[in-house]
Order: sequence, then C-alpha cells, then structure tokens
Amino acid sequence: MKDNLEHIFKNHHNQFDIEEPNIGHFKRFEIKLNQQRRTTSKKIYRSYLLLPVAASILLFVGIWIGKNYQNNGLELASISPKMEETQSYFVTTIKNELEVIELERNSDTEQLINDAFYQLNKLETQYTQLTIELKENAEDKRIIYAMIANFQQRIELLQSLLSQIENVKHLKQQQNENHL
Repeated sequence: MKDNLEHIFKNHHNQFDIEEPNIGHFKRFEIKLNQQRRTTSKKIYRSYLLLPVAASILLFVGIWIGKNYQNNGLELASISPKMEETQSYFVTTIKNELEVIELERNSDTEQLINDAFYQLNKLETQYTQLTIELKENAEDKRIIYAMIANFQQRIELLQSLLSQIENVKHLKQQQNENHL
C-alpha cells in the first residue's frame, strides 16, 4: 500500500496545486468562520430561550384543560360558602406566586422552575383525585382537610422556589462582584 501511494504521488506530481494562497487568506477565512459561528450560536441560543416559555405555556394549558374537562369530582368551593372563600384564597395566592415566578425565569433558574412545576403538577393530580373522592363521600372531613393541605403544599412549594431563585440571584451577584 505504501508503494502504491508513492507511485500515485510520483506519477501525478505535476498535477498538484502548489501555489501559495494570497496574503491574508487565512485571516479572512478565520473571520468568515467566526462570523458564521456567531450567527449560528445566536440562532441556537434564541431557540433555547423559547423552549422553556413554550413548555410553561403547554403545562398551564394542560392543567387548565385537565381542570375544565376531565375533573368529574367535587370542588372544595361547592361544599360551603366558607370553603368557596378558602379555595378562592388559595387559587389566587397560587396564581400570584406563579406570575412572580414566570417573571424570574431565566437560564440560571430554568431547571429549578421546571423541577418545581413538575412537583406542582403531581400535587394538582393528587388534588384532582381528592375531588373525585369528595364527590363519592362529601361528608368525609379528612378529604376536605387533605384538599386544604394540598393547596398549602403547593403554596409552600412555590414560596420555596422563590426563595431558591433569590439565592441563585444572590450567588450570581456575588460571583459578578468577585469577578470585578
């Protein structure tokens, strides 16, 4: 094989391009290559920024559809006016916490928020199961207490998430100060 390659090089020696590139050719090539890398990386970065937003919207739409169309259970608010007020308070508090969290969403907090939303989705699934159990046995106070506890767990989860987000922001700020 080595002899075969040598034979090819000897026979085609006159056909090889041995000209030197123009002065600055490699520099121009490197500039073009770097420009192409920057535009490609910006497009990829923008795509990754939209992905969490789309995932959040999909999660909320899924929760909304699940609550409106698949919930054959009995809501806490239908037990009594006092329970309606309690449920309204919890739902409003959760909604407000979610709005604050969405404002804090960025690349540093993305994984924390997604993990918390996964846990929140599990709690919502448990709540849906509790509404079905409440429909079957509306007089069982344990189910009502479990539903209230579920709301409290969701709020605690969201408040813990906000606390973790604040810690991340604080650590990031300290890192920025240390680099300066």
